[in-house]
Amino acid sequence: MPAPQTFDASQLHSAIERIAAAIEAAHGKSPDLCLAGIANGGIELTRRLGERLNVRTIQLNPLFHRDDIGRNPIPKETEPSIIPFDVTGLLVIIVDDVLHSGRTMKAALDELFDWGRPDAVELAILVDRGGHKLPFEPTFCGVTVGANHGEKVVVRLDPNNPARDQATITPANL
Repeated sequence: MPAPQTFDASQLHSAIERIAAAIEAAHGKSPDLCLAGIANGGIELTRRLGERLNVRTIQLNPLFHRDDIGRNPIPKETEPSIIPFDVTGLLVIIVDDVLHSGRTMKAALDELFDWGRPDAVELAILVDRGGHKLPFEPTFCGVTVGANHGEKVVVRLDPNNPARDQATITPANL
């Protein structure tokens, strides 16, 4: 069995900075820009990007829009959607830590459109692991890896100690 592949805090911080710089280059200081973090993996990434870019942020919980909700138990600890302003007419960048099949993105779009009609939606992903089953590609991406079907990508962004940030690719059965 191969050893897990790990991205340390400095690699992840560089990836986050690349995402922020690319968003800034594409959109400048647009007042119509909003970042939408997907609960739970995208919340801390969204907070960091929002502070770096000085833009508004919201939080999306797409759980009840997932097509596999009947097969997976609802987690006891989950963050609600928090959308304190109208997203209609805004450029919303959905932010998440890992992109795999694309099913979470589809559910996030459904949740977002329950709250309004953005002018445009883009996608910022910290780790694109491949294996997409739906037609989603990140507009902004920090790291692209080639994880296979038998592997999982786990990202930990520690809000209290960013020096402990880490992403690991491990066998899915661990």
